[in-house]
Amino acid sequence: MDKPRLPITPRKPHLAKASTIRDIAALAKVSKATVSRYLNGTLDLPQETRRRIDDAVLALNYRQNSLARRLSIGSSEMIGLVMPDVANPFFAELADAVEQAAFEGGFGLALCITRNQLAREALYLGWLDTQHLDGLIFATNRPDDGSLGKLIGERSNIVLIDEDVPGVDIPKVFVDNIEGGYLATRHLLDAGHTRIAHVTGPAALFTVRERLAGYRRALDTAHIPFDASLVLFGSYERRFGQTAAAELVARDDAPTAIFAGSDYLAVGMLETLRDCGLDVPGDMSIVGFDDMEFASLLMPPITTLKQSAREMGSAGVAILLAMLADHSPAPATGAPVQRLPVRLIERASVAPPRKKPLSNAD
Repeated sequence: MDKPRLPITPRKPHLAKASTIRDIAALAKVSKATVSRYLNGTLDLPQETRRRIDDAVLALNYRQNSLARRLSIGSSEMIGLVMPDVANPFFAELADAVEQAAFEGGFGLALCITRNQLAREALYLGWLDTQHLDGLIFATNRPDDGSLGKLIGERSNIVLIDEDVPGVDIPKVFVDNIEGGYLATRHLLDAGHTRIAHVTGPAALFTVRERLAGYRRALDTAHIPFDASLVLFGSYERRFGQTAAAELVARDDAPTAIFAGSDYLAVGMLETLRDCGLDVPGDMSIVGFDDMEFASLLMPPITTLKQSAREMGSAGVAILLAMLADHSPAPATGAPVQRLPVRLIERASVAPPRKKPLSNAD
């Protein structure tokens, strides 16, 4: 008769003992305090000493206790980039620049995509309260009714970039939108156009208002009356560019040129004009705004105003890291808002207007 089988108690897996700062110090032949301060980034050491500690960390497969470190220095060593979209090339370039600048400053980056929803913006702002993040680079792309401004105003260590939030008194980094709108419209005027449309984003947006102001200033300097019917408000999206172009070319008094508030709008316009059998710039001239990488690859390559998402992201991080280090939160100029320059990039989407007005009969 077989003996009853006893239950088998599984063995606990053998876990290698985690290395400690004491182990690192012994192998590198330095004190524990030296290792701790070096790994925390608060001590500069001779190259040979740094090499010994680095070699010891690798040899012992040391993993620092991040929670203990954060508690000891009072920092998460993470900042967040809050932005509406990552598929848009402008925001993708912005994110790349912010990550690089944060890394060089010793911080990790949390990418916070809001899809232009206030609930998501509020969620990420709340991460400052729970110490998940030390600070935020914040970019919104929608008009605010005061709700977002109130949430931002209740917190510190935030830098606004690209788009303003009314009533919020914190450091901001913008481009010179008014000058950009002026240069774009002036370029079309210099080409001989007098009936110039402006297709842009939501009317309440800061960038929209400023680029419109530049457009109007250029018309004023050319003594051309402002025609509100030639300004179409919508969104900075390709689809709106398509519908706006269709509406403009269907008019009996169609314009001969369009200043697009973004390169994405210009892409949509090119699609519609091509589908209508119209030539750019022969039948319609276009100037965009952004100078995204794809702008030079379109047919035709688009004349546009260059605003550097990379410079904007780097400038925002520099200001935020200075705030976190208890330096002055304002830019070096002492102004609460840092303005980055724009410049006209001339390509092949602008030509003198047709002698014969564009109409549905063409």
